[in-house]
Amino acid sequence: MAVFAEDVNLAGYTTLRLGGPARRFVEATTEAELVAAIRKADDEGEPVLVLGGGSNLVVADGGFPGTVVRVGTRGTERTAADGGRIHVRVQAGEDWDPFVARCVSDGLAGVECLSGIPGRVGATPIQNVGAYGQDVSETIVEVRAYDREAGAVVALDRDACRFTYRHSAFKGNDRYVVLDVTYALHESEESQPIAYAELARRLGVEPGDRVTLKEARDAVLELRRGKGMVLDAADPDTRSAGSFFTNPILDAAQLAELERRVAERLGPDAAFPRYPEAGGRVKTSAAWLIDRAGFTKGHACGPARISTKHTLALTNPGGCTTADLLALAREVRAGVHAAFGVTLVNEPVMIGVAL
Repeated sequence: MAVFAEDVNLAGYTTLRLGGPARRFVEATTEAELVAAIRKADDEGEPVLVLGGGSNLVVADGGFPGTVVRVGTRGTERTAADGGRIHVRVQAGEDWDPFVARCVSDGLAGVECLSGIPGRVGATPIQNVGAYGQDVSETIVEVRAYDREAGAVVALDRDACRFTYRHSAFKGNDRYVVLDVTYALHESEESQPIAYAELARRLGVEPGDRVTLKEARDAVLELRRGKGMVLDAADPDTRSAGSFFTNPILDAAQLAELERRVAERLGPDAAFPRYPEAGGRVKTSAAWLIDRAGFTKGHACGPARISTKHTLALTNPGGCTTADLLALAREVRAGVHAAFGVTLVNEPVMIGVAL
């Protein structure tokens, strides 16, 4: 049975440990409860916030003046076999990293480089979660969701999800509530080809090589822990929303301007990270820009600070408010723009606040 409560402080449900109270809080443990809670709030004209693991949210200090529905649905099942691929349907409320761990132990390849990412399965298609050379869009074949406009449960195939870099048809609007996600994974004890140079170096292999699933997972977890990106109650650097800014993707004119500014600021022989993208565009590193703009690890603005391990994470070491965190984010964004002409875009979802 769904659990109802009022004036629930949301700080306890986010990895940043920030955010004020929700007027109404519902925890749904079945698909029927989840759909019913959303439908009830919609019928009453109530604002709705769908909450999973809270790992990608920045919630206002004033809280949320509506109904928060926390997704607590559980269950994983193999639904089909397609050649060497196994289709696995996972309920939205399942925790992501334990699912990845089960895939690794069961010899199912395709998500091993996404180890250690906090949050729940339902969030993965929304953000097109990715790390270390893998994106969930590479394995997702279907997302079942409750369509709030149609008042019906629908199934969206991969094309309908419209995946792009850290974006999808689900992000930026609240029409769909993810109910479950089906992944197509390869039966193999070996990883997918290692695509990320930093991970390849850690593993001692060349990009494109394969390693065992366990080796890939262990190396990713080691890298993430070194950056404070694996949740640890004893480590205040993990009290964050992960990477706070997305890596900028630049068109030709923006790239030329960045080249000019880098040469002007750092010297004519200075180089910056660049990775080819579709349409002739180039992706660069937000972390590199932040660091070269003068914001080093541990830089603080009031009680909020950049992680001491990774410049892309903004943290709440303790005694911080959402307003404090956003002041730091704005300082970093303005500094990067002043130095390099690039406007950083926040990756976490903003609830009741904006940069």
